[in-house]
Amino acid sequence: MRHFIVTLFMALTGTIALAQESALVTLQTRQASQGWEAVGRLDIAGKGFCTAALIRERLILTAAHCLYDSDGSLVAAERFSFRAGLRDGRAAATRGVIRAVAHPDYIHTGGATRPAAVAMDIAVLELDLPIRETRLRPYLIADRPLAGDEVGVVSYRRGREDVPSLQEVCNVLGRQTGVIIMTCDVDYGSSGSPVFIMRDGETRIASVVSAMAQVGGEKVSLGTSLEAPLRRLMAHFASQGPARPGGSQRIMSQGARNDTGAKFVTVD
Repeated sequence: MRHFIVTLFMALTGTIALAQESALVTLQTRQASQGWEAVGRLDIAGKGFCTAALIRERLILTAAHCLYDSDGSLVAAERFSFRAGLRDGRAAATRGVIRAVAHPDYIHTGGATRPAAVAMDIAVLELDLPIRETRLRPYLIADRPLAGDEVGVVSYRRGREDVPSLQEVCNVLGRQTGVIIMTCDVDYGSSGSPVFIMRDGETRIASVVSAMAQVGGEKVSLGTSLEAPLRRLMAHFASQGPARPGGSQRIMSQGARNDTGAKFVTVD
């Protein structure tokens, strides 16, 4: 992992003209939050929180590692709560979760961040009731971003737990083995945050935040390329059939993890 990140970063920074990044700002008002209400805080009882985004009326997208408890066991579906557009204690919609399914090829690696795990670090959660409010439209999915593309990220994170934060412009440094390397500002709690890009005049999700790393003292963020992995995940989700009444259905690999938010790696 260390060599993977260092090699890619050094190769790209000398050849790509990067856009000026915008600062991370909190979306304190309803007007500022307009268009981002379908991003929400994914609360996990007894554990913490991640970030998730609505992609269908009853489906949200997040990082697969958010579905694991501190002892490596799977989190029961009833412990999840999705609070769309949460701002200062009030949510535009609150839903429970009846099923959580991670990418079938995701291998949980605990505290170690490996490219193969990051590349498949996505999961979908089925809500107990659909969200059909006009201002909470599910996001479309974009083709994978390319090196030099401008993207943005909306997240809930440590120190800003009760209000969403927006970084409107950050940069894609490149992609290798399915991992998107970006300059987006993320922190613990940002796992599962949608990375947005403009396509055909619409704001679409291009990646999901999986981890953060340091390269020569500079922080970068790592995301999953959604194009093929999400198609496979959705096919896998459909193959599981409906969630069992009063229960949860989770098809994931076993492993261990000791934190909730974005994984952190130091790269010398």
